[in-house]
Amino acid sequence: MTGSPVLRLDDVTFRREGNQILHGISLTVRAGEHWALLGPNGAGKSTLLGFCGAVTFPTTGAVHVLGEQMGRVELARLRRSIGHVNPRHPLRYPLTVREVVLTGITATIDLPMRWAPSSDEVRRADAMIETIGLKGKADSTWPTLSQGERGRTLIARALVAEPLLLLFDEPATGLDLAAREQLLHTIDTLGETHPEVASILVTHHLEELPTTTTHALLIADGRTVAAGPAHEVITTDTVTAAFDHSVEVRHDRGRWTARAHANGHPAPY
Repeated sequence: MTGSPVLRLDDVTFRREGNQILHGISLTVRAGEHWALLGPNGAGKSTLLGFCGAVTFPTTGAVHVLGEQMGRVELARLRRSIGHVNPRHPLRYPLTVREVVLTGITATIDLPMRWAPSSDEVRRADAMIETIGLKGKADSTWPTLSQGERGRTLIARALVAEPLLLLFDEPATGLDLAAREQLLHTIDTLGETHPEVASILVTHHLEELPTTTTHALLIADGRTVAAGPAHEVITTDTVTAAFDHSVEVRHDRGRWTARAHANGHPAPY
């Protein structure tokens, strides 16, 4: 066990319009752990992430986030300690990188009216921008950034409020190979710069997992396929079962890859 529990889901279920989306999933994430939430499209990953972010309530079961039980705590206060990195960030105005990062302090999409950051908050934002590899870009505007630069900006935005839990919602969406690798390198460095922060990264591509991934929850059809240490969970057998397709999973130098089997035989690497 790495540290104290940051998140705990106890036998959670979820129903929407009469359809059962999740079937009794349990999960405990501790300080300093970095979880991958894996599964095919429609498996229930986004619904689970909504629980983790104190956004969605389960139909049954209990959700404890940062020691507080959802339903018994002010959610707005709880969310200020949760950083959320979403590549579909719905920004409507041409804010600068610094301004986007500062919205992590106000927990808003745009800068609130009649709000001005303190000099300490500006220094903190600038330091975070440099930490995630965007030195010299603080005054660049959102529309001029590449998709990779936007991804790293959103990581800085999530970190500036000093959260205890980070949620990555398919952060590599829309990135080319180089931008993806730069983003994953940025995520990997968080283990050194923010060792106590726990994280959950949602994806359905094994190639998008950072090397610092410690644990994994693999789900399919709203049910747990496997959960635990990443090297025990992300295997040929479990991934084949979850995606209902014969694949071969390999792990090399901290990264995972998956290739489909051709006619029942492993595809050549």
